Amino acid sequence: MRVRGQLLAILCAGLLAALPAGPAVEHVPVSGPAAARAPAAAPADLAVRFEALLGQHSVLAADLMRSRIRGDDDFVQAANAALTKNTDAMTALLRDLFGAATAKAFAPKWAEHIVALVAYASALAAQDDAARADAREELVEYEEELAEFFAGASKGRLPLAGARAAVVQHVGHLTDQADAYAKRDYATADQLYRAGYQHTYDLGLALSNALLPARDVATLRQPLWRLRSQLGKLLAEHAVLVEDVTRAAVTGSPDFDASAEMINGNTRDLTAAMDTLFGARAARQFQSVWGDHVEQLVAYASAAAARDAGRQQRVRTELDEIERRMAAFLAVATGRRMGPADLAAALHQHDEMLLRHADAYAARDFATAHNVAYDTYENMFELARRLADAFGATVAARLPRGGAQTGYGGLATAEHR
Repeated sequence: MRVRGQLLAILCAGLLAALPAGPAVEHVPVSGPAAARAPAAAPADLAVRFEALLGQHSVLAADLMRSRIRGDDDFVQAANAALTKNTDAMTALLRDLFGAATAKAFAPKWAEHIVALVAYASALAAQDDAARADAREELVEYEEELAEFFAGASKGRLPLAGARAAVVQHVGHLTDQADAYAKRDYATADQLYRAGYQHTYDLGLALSNALLPARDVATLRQPLWRLRSQLGKLLAEHAVLVEDVTRAAVTGSPDFDASAEMINGNTRDLTAAMDTLFGARAARQFQSVWGDHVEQLVAYASAAAARDAGRQQRVRTELDEIERRMAAFLAVATGRRMGPADLAAALHQHDEMLLRHADAYAARDFATAHNVAYDTYENMFELARRLADAFGATVAARLPRGGAQTGYGGLATAEHR
C-alpha cells in the first residue's frame, strides 16, 4: 500500500522541479548545509555537508512528527517548510556528488519516506491503530527502496544488507521517539531524539565512505577533516537542543526536564571532547563556562515567554561576559591563531541567533523561528571548521579513530575498489 495525497504530490513535484535538466552542477561551500554557493568544493567538503544535512533531517523530521502529535498546526506548517528546504538541499548535494540522474532517482523516494513518517505521527495523534499500521507498512517499503538506492549508487561497494540496516535504524529512531512522545514518556523520546541525530549524522560519513572514490575517503580520514566533522556534529547538536529546550521553556510544556537533560548530555559530550583534545583541567574550565552559557540562554527563553524585557537585557549582559570568558579560553586553546576579539564576535553571533529564535518562538512566529534555527544550524559548521583549523593537525590527531570508518551506520562491510 502507498501513502498518497496532496502532501506527497507537492513534495515530489517541488523536489523534481528543483533538479537541472542537464549534467551541469553547482558546487557547495565547506561551511554549512545550506550556505551560499562557492566554486569547486572538494568531495570531502561535500561529505561533511552530507553529514550535516542528514543529521538535520533527523531532528526536523522528529520535530514535525511531535508537532503533529501535539496538534500544533501552525508549528507543523513551519516545520514542514524547514524539512522541505533540507530535502531540496540534500537532493542538490547528491546531484553535485553523483550527477543529475542519481539525484532525480533519490528525490521522490526521500519525499515519500517523509510523507509516511508524517502519516505515522498523524495516526498516533488520532489514536488510529489501523492507519498507524498502514504507515508502518509504507515505511518498510520505502526502507527497502532507499537501501536499494544507496547500494546501487555505490556500484557494488556497499552491500544491500548493510544499507538496509542503516535505513531501518534511522526510521526506527523516528517512529520509536514518536511512540514515546505520544505516551508522554519524554525521557525515552528525547534519548531516541539524540540517538537518531547522532546515527543519521554518522550515516552521512559512512555513506560517503562507501560511495566516494578511495582517494577522497582518505582525505576524510585526515585528522583535521575528522575534527571538523566531529566538532560540527556536537556544536550543531548544541544549537538544536538549545532551541528545543527554549521551546519547552517558552510554552511551559511537560517535556522541559527531559529537554534540559538532552542539552546537559550534549554539554557533557563537548566537555569530553575538550578533555581528549586539551586535558582534564581545560575540560573543567570549558564545562564551567559553557554550562553558564546554556543556563543564560534558557533564562532568556523564560524571560521572553514572560515578556520581561528587563530580565532579557540582564541575560544579554551576562552572555556578553560569558562570551569574553569563552573567547579567552579558546584563544589559548588555538595558540592564539584565533584572537579573543574574533572568537568573542563569533560566539556573540551564535548567541544572537539563538536569542532571535527565542523571541520569534515566544511571539508564535514559527516561520521566522524555523528560518533562524536553520541558519543557526549551518553557522555551527563554519564555527567548527574555524576552530578545528585553528586547533591544528597536532591537536586534531588526538581525536580517537572511529565513527564511520569503523562501522557507524551499519556500513562496516563497505569496500573500496
